[in-house]
Amino acid sequence: MQETDFLAFIKELDLLNRSIALLDWDEQTGMPSKASDYRSEMTSYLASLAFDKKVGPEMEAYLSYFESHQEELSEVGQAVYCEAKRDFDLNQRIPKKAYGAFQKGSSKAYAAWQEARQANDFSLFAPALAEIVTFLKQFIPLWQKDEATPYDVLLNQYEPGMTTEILDKVFAEVLAGINEIRQTLQAKGQAPETSFLQRTVPLDQQRRFVEEVAQRLGYDFSRGRLDDTIHPFMTGINRNDARITTRWHENDFMFATFGVIHEAGHGIYEQNVDAKYDYTNLSGGTSMGIHESQSLFNEIIIGSSKNFWQKQYPLFQEITGATFADISFEDFYRSLKKTQASLIRIEADPLTYPIHIIIRYEIEKALFNGELTVSELPQVWREKYQEYLGVTPPDDLSGVLQDVHWAGASFGYFPSYALGYMYAAQLYYAMNQDQDVEAILATDDYTPIRQWNTEKIHQYGASKTPSWLIKEATGEELNPKYLLDYLRKIYFVVYQVKE
Repeated sequence: MQETDFLAFIKELDLLNRSIALLDWDEQTGMPSKASDYRSEMTSYLASLAFDKKVGPEMEAYLSYFESHQEELSEVGQAVYCEAKRDFDLNQRIPKKAYGAFQKGSSKAYAAWQEARQANDFSLFAPALAEIVTFLKQFIPLWQKDEATPYDVLLNQYEPGMTTEILDKVFAEVLAGINEIRQTLQAKGQAPETSFLQRTVPLDQQRRFVEEVAQRLGYDFSRGRLDDTIHPFMTGINRNDARITTRWHENDFMFATFGVIHEAGHGIYEQNVDAKYDYTNLSGGTSMGIHESQSLFNEIIIGSSKNFWQKQYPLFQEITGATFADISFEDFYRSLKKTQASLIRIEADPLTYPIHIIIRYEIEKALFNGELTVSELPQVWREKYQEYLGVTPPDDLSGVLQDVHWAGASFGYFPSYALGYMYAAQLYYAMNQDQDVEAILATDDYTPIRQWNTEKIHQYGASKTPSWLIKEATGEELNPKYLLDYLRKIYFVVYQVKE
């Protein structure tokens, strides 16, 4: 057997997976609603073909041969082999027929989720969601190796090496730290004025502004595009086709602005993976936590910088004409960082955002560890929002139906957002040891920031583990201290807290 044959086989598998990704992008951006059944057949068929390749006899033969002949593989070939073997070992026990039915059900679930959102009625989504949960509970024993709980199995698929034991400890520290900051702001802080943020900004003006900002940050529109959707996301077809989406609100320009900045961070990651990983299983991000570190670095670390906004505000005023002519930069900047309890995760401010993730983590963990049923989700959701944020969703749309992830069977994904937030703050601290990040953000050229992230994170694609990347980039393991320190710094300045 030759490495060239093995890599050609991996290329075929990668092309199938990228085709499925393109179909998924289309389903969430422009597919006619009546096409759902037909699309689910297409997705199920291609997913079954891909599944056959990654766990079938041909893959098994390649893996068996190169297990004892790894010296015949190049550096890239060895990394591709390791990833293929990990995937093979994970999925070889899953029955092909069941996997195809699972993919078909997941595709249909998205349409059910859309219908339930339109009707503001979780019961319309519940059967499809219950089917997904049933499939996953059937697969978990087949995936499970030495994970401590069923939910650990799902968590490990999005963030290899992460466990509920680690997250329980880290999230407890983060929750306590955020609550302490919130209490200090309430007792000693001065909340910024924000009423002008609801002023009407036409969608064409928002698009002009945010596309320019995304390009300044390093997103290449010649290798990407911006489309509309219900729930913003990024789809990486390849490094020359990394697509981002958003949702627009004429009376809330911040929603799309920060949403596009966030998704552009994902796109920048995928656009800067080393070309040597093209057409392999290593051409995307290494984990969702690391992926979120790049989007949240854009959205929250850079997006919280006063120097950054001092450069963007003149452009914003120029594009919006007289709409914000009476608003000083100081008032504008402070308004962007107002914190208050909210119902919607993707509209949450940077301080309360991790609490939204912790709520979802606890719900998912209870669901798969046998402490909760699908029918109980809306009520438990309301109870946890009241307990942790002091607000209660009045309906399903602002509660349990707000996220698309469960419709795509992405259980175990949500913790990646909080992990990515912590990684981003830790990377920011490490980056400042090499260069003055705020000084760079005061200039017109942010290239050194993008280059640092490419050198430390982007270029490796999926060839390294999350723990390796963070240790190499920052010199230590995950440490929530950097996030809490960053949040204190930003919010104490915005709220004019005297320590």
